[in-house]
Amino acid sequence: MGKGDPATCGRGGGAGVLRLGVLAYPGCFASEVFGVPDLLAMADRVAEAQGAPDRPRYEVTVVSPRRRVLASGGWAVDVRAPHPVDVLVVPGFALSPATDLDATLAGLGPELALLRVQAAAGVALVSICVGAFLLAEAGLLDGREATTSWLFADRLTERHPAVGLRPDQLVVTDRGVTTTAGFSAMYDFALHLIRTHDGPRTARATARIALVDDARSTQAPYVDPELLPTSGHGFAAGVKRRLDRDLTAPYDLSALAEAFHTSPRTLLRRFRHEAGQTPLAYLQSARVRRARHLLEVTDAPLSRIAVDVGYSDASTFSALFARLTGQRPRDYRARFRPPGPRGPSR
Repeated sequence: MGKGDPATCGRGGGAGVLRLGVLAYPGCFASEVFGVPDLLAMADRVAEAQGAPDRPRYEVTVVSPRRRVLASGGWAVDVRAPHPVDVLVVPGFALSPATDLDATLAGLGPELALLRVQAAAGVALVSICVGAFLLAEAGLLDGREATTSWLFADRLTERHPAVGLRPDQLVVTDRGVTTTAGFSAMYDFALHLIRTHDGPRTARATARIALVDDARSTQAPYVDPELLPTSGHGFAAGVKRRLDRDLTAPYDLSALAEAFHTSPRTLLRRFRHEAGQTPLAYLQSARVRRARHLLEVTDAPLSRIAVDVGYSDASTFSALFARLTGQRPRDYRARFRPPGPRGPSR
């Protein structure tokens, strides 16, 4: 998971017991408050069934600097005052494009102060999903590698450019601070804790019982560009529209620049400034996006899909697909194609 893995931190609650606190705060997701503790409790039962000593392996409490916390949806959460723990988990909150982050985070001053105190005390910190915004606002991610939900990665980068964001990763640990991707990535983190403290056999059995995937390594296959906020201003948006019109056309930078009455060098500079990538990178991602759709809704062979998105060599296309999604086309189809009859390539 990286440097300073919280799964290897010292245990202060007794032999073999990991003290884990979950920080509850106004508006946090209640499911993310209890998701990791619930999976750890399940792992305790699994370990006992496998012959381990009948004793707790995890001491979990929900803490807050406030006396009363209402989670997202108005659910009241019972909390304890902050006390010594080995690992402190920070759940996410309801975030949307309309959310006023300045106001939201300004209202969490006591939580941000607590995070700074815990970090200074050497406590391993873990954020779930957009809980990374709290760690970043507390100044604890500057100069560190981190991740968060792919849907809000750009927003985190814009607000905190000093964070070394790795938006394709599920779990990133850097010097005692761990960040995870979207909602279900809390289980990837929990399984890592279980794997470290109770062994791979217990982690594997816990994952099977809970129907949790214990073999994921990236959130790339789950990214849906159509759900991302629109990026690119007039010039970049125009170039994207032209590339989208015919994904199978060979990439010709000179012809593209001529169509927009500019030089190749100027086109590259303006497009990168507005869109944050090159036109070729955008075209490749657009082709893969189209291929993902075809893999999900048709039975067309890979060779046909490759041609349909502009590649005559299926192996070249497969390599690109794997690089951008983290999965081979065949594996992607097996995971994401819903059951039911299929049609030919569309």
